[in-house]
Amino acid sequence: MLLDSASMYFRAFFGVPEIKGPDGTPVNAVRGFLDFISRLVTDYRPSDLVCCWDNDWRPQWRVDLLPSYKAHRVVAERSGEPDVEEVPDPLEVQVPIIRDVLEAFGICVVGKDGYEADDVIGSLASQARQPVDIVTGDRDLFQLVDDERDVRVLYIARGVGNHERVTNDWVRTKYGIDAHQYADFATLRGDASDGLPGVAGIGEKTAATLLDRFGDMDGIVAAALDPDSDMGPGPRGKIKAAAAYLEVAPQVVAVARDLDLGSPATAVPAEPRDLARVAELGARWGIESPVQRLTETLCSR
Repeated sequence: MLLDSASMYFRAFFGVPEIKGPDGTPVNAVRGFLDFISRLVTDYRPSDLVCCWDNDWRPQWRVDLLPSYKAHRVVAERSGEPDVEEVPDPLEVQVPIIRDVLEAFGICVVGKDGYEADDVIGSLASQARQPVDIVTGDRDLFQLVDDERDVRVLYIARGVGNHERVTNDWVRTKYGIDAHQYADFATLRGDASDGLPGVAGIGEKTAATLLDRFGDMDGIVAAALDPDSDMGPGPRGKIKAAAAYLEVAPQVVAVARDLDLGSPATAVPAEPRDLARVAELGARWGIESPVQRLTETLCSR
């Protein structure tokens, strides 16, 4: 089970009412995140669990290809290190607490400098030799769904307790494409939340139709440039007008699948690694209940 950590703690922050620890520090995201893990481990009983981390939420190599990528979320640019993302202050102070608690429990956290959590997830999922569940609220990861390899997404956009199990059939029913076409579909359609403009005048239905007829982005571009192809004049003109964007955007949207992430200890711990530290953090931040629930979840597996 691969967790898109930032996606989950953002949802915990906005979905759990404000709660403060003994010193006044907000801890609603911490509590929600831990309870999400407890629920998922209880329901799915994974053998391995990885909290995948954004070491760089906006990698420079993606920005070099497409400067608009996530540009609307930047609050400060920094030379030589990741830009500062717009994150609510009450959430930002909780992220280090989440890391401390995960370390005390011995739950594996994996990130890669210069890459997003999506790329870590893509690499771990692609290199896994067992079934994989990816937990995220990010549709971009639908591109990793692979029924033959038993890779699916547990999509939590409507909450962990009301998530959807995304398979290739689910993607086809929802969008009219196969999961392996999703990255090209998103490139054509665009995604304002990631600063992807898409191809002007092409929405979801047209994108799906083009992919159904021409297979992938290379096939679509080739058909647009071929005067003898049966692509209609409307889509042909729009694809040709977006040539510069379509040269770079597919590389931005596609998640990495071949990162060398070493050999992290991914097994779900049978008990907390450091019980004393877990107890100390629980008391310090007033999160005794979710800490106890997660402890019981691990020990009862």
